[in-house]
Amino acid sequence: MPYPEVLRDQVDRYLADMRFSSEPATAGLEEAMRYSLLAGGKRIRPVLALATASAIGIDPVSVLPLAAALELIHTYSLIHDDLPAMDDDDLRRGRPTCHKAYGEDVAILAGDGLYAEAFHHLLKSQAGDPALILACAAQLASATGVSGMVGGQYLDVGDRGDAGDAGIRRIHELKTGRLIGASVGCVLILAGSPQPATLAFHEFAAELGVLFQIVDDILDVTGSETDLGKPHGSDERQGTRTYVSEFGLDGARDLATRSHAAAIAALESIEAPSVEVDRAKGLRDIADFVWTRTS
Repeated sequence: MPYPEVLRDQVDRYLADMRFSSEPATAGLEEAMRYSLLAGGKRIRPVLALATASAIGIDPVSVLPLAAALELIHTYSLIHDDLPAMDDDDLRRGRPTCHKAYGEDVAILAGDGLYAEAFHHLLKSQAGDPALILACAAQLASATGVSGMVGGQYLDVGDRGDAGDAGIRRIHELKTGRLIGASVGCVLILAGSPQPATLAFHEFAAELGVLFQIVDDILDVTGSETDLGKPHGSDERQGTRTYVSEFGLDGARDLATRSHAAAIAALESIEAPSVEVDRAKGLRDIADFVWTRTS
């Protein structure tokens, strides 16, 4: 499926120019942060932000600081997820994880630094109405805190979620979906979009987050280490509850198909006068890519 490579290239160039250390004593920490940040990947979250901007008629370049903040936060979460106390993975995106390359102590600090620098960069560099930028920061903090990504991770590592489809969906709505939702929602906040016109966008983003996790669970079983850039079958080794462990491979694939259809239906229901079908194509391309991705 096509992917908005032009938008990803914009994100990659922007991230490559980012620096975090202002003195030689912390240059090693910056090196570890950039090691993980610039390791590649599809940049789903920042690309989603840029595609949302395009869909509502805003220049994607104008939200690059927000997009960068999203990727810094996502990278922090990957560094911490890979630690021995969490998923204990040695590979990420085809090379040693941050703690394998720099040690656990530096990896923890690199993740902490990326999270802090994300908000620093958003508040310092994102143009717009100050009140809207603060509202955006508040949503981003909520999406990544106890009521979002970190809370979902807590439920996941302790197997504390409810049984069945609703229980596992709730885990991943928090763990994965909230940050993906913020990738869309923060752009709408910065644009000052009225609430009724954004409901379909939020429905799309919420379903996309669930779809991403279902496909991720499938790939952990069916993908190769070369394709995934990380160890194959790590969920099973860790005893992690997944859509595949819960519903089987065929059941998970069926759920992915239904989730993709729901995401597209939400996208097609957007009736805001500022949204044109051709401008929203990037969002649909992202949903199609997530549904069919192999790595």
